[in-house]
Amino acid sequence: MSTRRHLANAVRALSMDAVQRANSGHPGAPMGMADIAEVLWNDFLAHNPANPQWPDRDRFVLSNGHGSMLIYSLLHLSGYDLPMTALKDFRQLHSGTPGHPEVGDTPGVETTTGPLGQGLANAVGMALAERILAGQFNRPGHDLVDHYTYCFLGDGCLMEGVSHEACSLAGTLGLGKLIGIYDDNGIAIDGKVSGWFTDDTPGRFRAYGWHVIEAVDGHDAEAVRTAIEQARAVTDRPSLICARTTIGFGAPNVCGTHGVHGAPLGADEIQATREFLGWEHAPFEIPDAVYEGWDARARGAAAEAAWRERLEAYRAAHPELAADFERRMAGDLPAQFAEHAQAFIDQAQASNKADASRKHSQAVLNGFGPYLPELVGGSADLTGSNNTWWDDCTAVTADDADGNYLFYGVREFGMTAIMNGMALHGGIIPYAGTFLVFSDYARNAVRMAALMGVRSVLVYTHDSIGLGEDGPTHQPIEHLPSLRLIPNLDVWRPCDLTETAVAWKAAIARSDGPSVLALSRQKLPHQDRTGAQVEAIARGGYVLREPGAVPQAVIMATGSEVGLAVEAAERLEQAGHPVRVVSIPSIERFLAQDADYRSSVLPADLAVRVAVEAAAPDSWYRLIGDHGAVVGLEGFGASAPADAVYQAMGLTTEAVVTAVESRLTA
Repeated sequence: MSTRRHLANAVRALSMDAVQRANSGHPGAPMGMADIAEVLWNDFLAHNPANPQWPDRDRFVLSNGHGSMLIYSLLHLSGYDLPMTALKDFRQLHSGTPGHPEVGDTPGVETTTGPLGQGLANAVGMALAERILAGQFNRPGHDLVDHYTYCFLGDGCLMEGVSHEACSLAGTLGLGKLIGIYDDNGIAIDGKVSGWFTDDTPGRFRAYGWHVIEAVDGHDAEAVRTAIEQARAVTDRPSLICARTTIGFGAPNVCGTHGVHGAPLGADEIQATREFLGWEHAPFEIPDAVYEGWDARARGAAAEAAWRERLEAYRAAHPELAADFERRMAGDLPAQFAEHAQAFIDQAQASNKADASRKHSQAVLNGFGPYLPELVGGSADLTGSNNTWWDDCTAVTADDADGNYLFYGVREFGMTAIMNGMALHGGIIPYAGTFLVFSDYARNAVRMAALMGVRSVLVYTHDSIGLGEDGPTHQPIEHLPSLRLIPNLDVWRPCDLTETAVAWKAAIARSDGPSVLALSRQKLPHQDRTGAQVEAIARGGYVLREPGAVPQAVIMATGSEVGLAVEAAERLEQAGHPVRVVSIPSIERFLAQDADYRSSVLPADLAVRVAVEAAAPDSWYRLIGDHGAVVGLEGFGASAPADAVYQAMGLTTEAVVTAVESRLTA
């Protein structure tokens, strides 16, 4: 058996050699944290390289994701399906070892990290999911859900505001299975952080309610082991281990400087490092004894086998719960959900009820929620405004995790990143709300949700100038088109209860990415539809109103402007201009349909097309063509009742009628 330092040096060697070969990357963090990683992975981490998705594994998050060669080295050495060829191709196309870890690309990577602080927030979400699932499933004598979340983080993670949001909530909720290990090396890209980061980090985390272990020598394996044992012994709050390390440990001429943070060491320094560490092996050469010291396959198989024995005992005692747990962890919806959802949609269409779509959303939650135990909701201190609480909600607290609702507080960014972690953990479909205008606070976490393809539902209410008196600070203008620019994000803006129910069903059923529901504050009229039209809503766009004669033009709209479009079409028809009305609750879904369907809704010979939406017009230029127009917003809103703001901003029936007539006569 190799010594602990020698095992850690294998990580250092692989990291510096891969960065050198790629001529790109960050060797400093992997070399500095190698000793900590060796202790955690070999003495504590419960994982099975042969089955990276084992449900009760410990989760490991590298929040300082620029140090990606650390996790790639650990995965390779411990026995995951990550061959040496992948390490040699570090940062190359389709290598499995991208510049920052990406979930789905590399077996054993739990989340995509790189935007600093978000991995830490994801880890909070994973620990929170573990706590909730344990509360929902564990029974006396049967601890089916019982694992830790470990997170490596650096100075940059702690400087990012999202770390404050997420870690404050983690302390309040007492997430005792969350252990953060802070790489306190005092170095960032610009140099020593003492010039701009002098926080009392231990004091800060104690104020959050964390258990803090200070001044641990990150290069002393026994000190690290003792610290992790102490952290695991504290079960009523999360723990932060502050580990002092030297960035680039082992590189004699550049260690402890910003020069080792994000650049290859160079051939001469790599040779000097080999001599300093006593590493006598060629690049990418690992001795058998080192592989044996790292190999976690037998240990991981035994750990998973022991858990599966617990699962079978649990199944014998609680067969329905066991089946539900396995279904939820597989990401499958309840067998009867689609049937119940469709019944609700049919009732919604028959109800003829006018209301704000945010209230329709709450009605949908009351209709769908009883059939979706995996649904966990929340709001960023706007529960009563977002209408995200439904009749069977119970709050998750530090004392009682058997709930399905989280009061996130005013933490939009942290909330969204935590939701990402919950979704990645599995067994939970998270949804949560804020005002649409505050999606800007959360935007990078929304982008990461789309990049990772996680299943989450972002409920954004007060979706337009129609919110009225709160004024332009709260009235979203550019937000709908900017969200639509994010790849793999479905944005829904429904116009009534039926469309809201269909949007919710689509968002819940979608397993390969997040969805946004943009919902109104003001009441919206119910729209009459045939059964075929109701079915077509899920395609993102459909013909809502067909005139009595061959249409001369088409008006497209979403949300609160669909009613306005219908009114304009009725006036135009009275004036001798038959007009088709197309509701497009999701442009992304509509554009994903086949060409025949799209052309049936927007035929080429209907060249006069007018789109109307209470937002910046950019989303619509793909659909209106050369002879079209958009009735939208080019500037900010105003503080006044909604009707007055619509009138002042030119979003009126008359404006739509004029836009159509001017193009018909052009």
